[in-house]
Amino acid sequence: MIKFLLVCAALALSAAAARADGLQDLERFLREVHSGQASFTQVVTLPRRAGDTAARSRTSSGSFEFLRPNRFRFEYSRPFEQIIVADGQTLWLHDVDLDQVTARRQQDVLGSTPAALIAAGTDIRTLSDLFYLQAAPAQDGLQWLLARPKLQDGQLQSVRIGFRQGQLAVLEIADSLGQRSVLSFGPWQETTALKAEHFRFQPPPGVSVIRP
Repeated sequence: MIKFLLVCAALALSAAAARADGLQDLERFLREVHSGQASFTQVVTLPRRAGDTAARSRTSSGSFEFLRPNRFRFEYSRPFEQIIVADGQTLWLHDVDLDQVTARRQQDVLGSTPAALIAAGTDIRTLSDLFYLQAAPAQDGLQWLLARPKLQDGQLQSVRIGFRQGQLAVLEIADSLGQRSVLSFGPWQETTALKAEHFRFQPPPGVSVIRP
């Protein structure tokens, strides 16, 4: 009898795994992961121009942290220093080399963006108001989700989100200009130590601040 129950349990787990897909992984990620931090590498591939013999690309790396809802921090360390901070009200962009900070109202710029999918969103229903969401076939050991913005008034064309064993692993972003950006995340550290104060940004003294 015990052996029979164990077999039934194994079959049930196998069936659940078979049903798992990117949409379910995203729903679980939104529901259960409230904050986190990870390193990332980003490869941006530019559209080919006449005369190009190969695709042009550039690689950058840094760290990413988020706290739901609506707070995140991208810190690019290579090849150039750049900091992007959303504090819940304002989106700050600090270009260290240019000695310049740009500040925009967060609600005006984050609506249908990849950041809204992974950091601002709190549930599938809310995201479904902004994106068409559908599970995509598993590939490269990842469960995939395809998201397309319902409002086509920006450059974002689509986002593919890849999960590995329930953890966010890859974002593939395509825009209307033919540019493709792939962010690959390292192992996630889910932490309760991140507080709202961590995402406050104060422009350094002497830096010019632009508010479009």
